[in-house]
Amino acid sequence: MILPPFQALLDQHQGDVYRLLVRVVGPTDADDCFQETFIAALRAYPTLRDASNLRGWLLTIAHRKAIDHHRGRARAPLATDDMRVLDGVVAADTAHGPTLDAEIWESVRRLPPKQSMAVAHRFANDLAYRDIGRILGCTEEAARRSVHEGLKRLRQEYAK
Repeated sequence: MILPPFQALLDQHQGDVYRLLVRVVGPTDADDCFQETFIAALRAYPTLRDASNLRGWLLTIAHRKAIDHHRGRARAPLATDDMRVLDGVVAADTAHGPTLDAEIWESVRRLPPKQSMAVAHRFANDLAYRDIGRILGCTEEAARRSVHEGLKRLRQEYAK
């Protein structure tokens, strides 16, 4: 098995990884998670045994870094007067308040972790349910169900 140069891998998939991280951890923390993702990937790259789905491999690492970020954030003290900054909403503000897109993705981040990641993988990276299941460590049907339940919660929130 021959692996492509790591820089080629980075160039080819950086957009997908970054887009996922922005949707899952927010625009403020996406850069840090992106960097951690590719540092971890670079360390593991020489020992990689299967190069058949490098995109999925990178997205799995990004998924795990996002989970680590959320866990670490839950333990960190909050040092801001404007609570909207914590959720990345201020970064997406326009003259008329947060954009609808930023508001929706903020709602996605508030979903339970598995639903949040499934919805983000499905709509930020347009992944198939089979690939989402592989990244989340569940079956294709469970991934489909997580997306369905996440969208159901979002519909209920926006129907109010």
